Amino acid sequence: MSLFATKSVEYIMAESEAGEHKLKRTLGPGSLVALGIGAIIGSGLFSLTGVAAALHAGPAIVISMIVAAIGCAFAGLCYSEFSCMIPVAGSAYTYAYTTLGEWLAWIIGWDLVLEYAVGASTVSISWSGYVVSLLHDFGIDLPVQLLAGPFEKRMLPDGRVIQGIVNLPAVFIICMISLLLILGIKESARTNAIIVVIKLAVVVVFIAVGWRFIHAENYTPFIPENQGAFGQFGISGIMMGAGVIFFAYIGFDAVSTAAQEARNPQKDMPIGIIGSLVVCTILYVVFSYILTGMVHYTKLNTSAPVAVAIDQTPYEWLKVLIKFGIICGFTSVMLVMLLGQSRVFFSMSRDGLVPKIFSDIHPKFRTPWRSNLLFMLFVSPFSAFLPLSVVGEMTSIGTLFAFVIVCAGVWVMRRAHPDTPRPFRTPLVPLVPILGIVWNFAMMYSLGLSNWLRLIVWLVIGQVIYFTYSRHRSHLALKQGAPVAQRR
Repeated sequence: MSLFATKSVEYIMAESEAGEHKLKRTLGPGSLVALGIGAIIGSGLFSLTGVAAALHAGPAIVISMIVAAIGCAFAGLCYSEFSCMIPVAGSAYTYAYTTLGEWLAWIIGWDLVLEYAVGASTVSISWSGYVVSLLHDFGIDLPVQLLAGPFEKRMLPDGRVIQGIVNLPAVFIICMISLLLILGIKESARTNAIIVVIKLAVVVVFIAVGWRFIHAENYTPFIPENQGAFGQFGISGIMMGAGVIFFAYIGFDAVSTAAQEARNPQKDMPIGIIGSLVVCTILYVVFSYILTGMVHYTKLNTSAPVAVAIDQTPYEWLKVLIKFGIICGFTSVMLVMLLGQSRVFFSMSRDGLVPKIFSDIHPKFRTPWRSNLLFMLFVSPFSAFLPLSVVGEMTSIGTLFAFVIVCAGVWVMRRAHPDTPRPFRTPLVPLVPILGIVWNFAMMYSLGLSNWLRLIVWLVIGQVIYFTYSRHRSHLALKQGAPVAQRR
């Protein structure tokens, strides 16, 4: 079988609309924008903004936000074309299967599995930081060694610094959400809208109150001088900061996974993707400006920087309210990520690329429970032992890689199938896809060698699995007449 064998658009559409796989189309443009905002606003904004400012960009994190948004805009335009051409669930994995073939679809699916894993882990670490801060407000202090991994340190109230052992709260929330997903937790558009209101309220209240506590001296210098290494402030720091906080923007692609449930996907999907991206970009720029104005950037290297900023205000009620709102928001993001991870793996299993047991449905709960259990065991160690900055950067490089492939896919599809109906057309092809590839790859490059090595190792493991197992057992291979010996 050819490595670049593809599924046709017609085949995917027929498969998605058949019987038990058909989903109800109920979402309008407002719901899609709300879905995008709900998926975007989360750990990246409330946690990684502080880390990127402290370690890479300083107050110029505002510029990093804009750089990251431009990369997302190019990718968002390409996602919009695909989501209208192929209005089914599956996002980048399905798009790659249609345009670039099974091998590259496997690569992007394997990449998405890692992205969702470390993404959920990143959010769980941030969730832990805010829960610990909220409990401290109520006079409850947990053992410091059990609140951070072995590569992180925590400061005691008396000023002593203690090395962490394991981040138990982060592991706890991953396990609880995984068990809830096994039991069949469902998120409706109304529930998501409520969560979006909470998140937006937190951001707006923080901006409104924080503006009064800005100290102008915290913006000097606005772009700290480079310290002699790539990514440590200066222009390279702005680029690396953009790569790190790129995690704050992932989620708009989650809108594309709801294409099969949109009432009018050809019209509403571009509105949902681009609309949610525009709203969040404006909020992010203002938010990061306020944050670095309230607290000097050197003090923001923590999993809960907003808590540090809010502690500068005299409003005790505000501290509790904002921290509680952020915790609620983080919980929903983890639910979406772990759900999305199991859904991608479910699709890969349904296509025969991974063992069938991962697409088996629980007889009572009607959920892919084995996938949920597998990823609970896979994600927990990331949450328990790795620092926030590492898992956040791993998520960003995986997402950027997915965006590069989607941009390339639009360009390939235009050349290979120029006559296929496109209700929404990405403008200025091939210029926009090329700019998307170059811009997002530049942010990938800025994340440094260690993150590239982690990504390469993960992709190599995936290649071994594909060529020894998946390629010979995929449904596409069987359909095209793979030898009998290979079907066993």
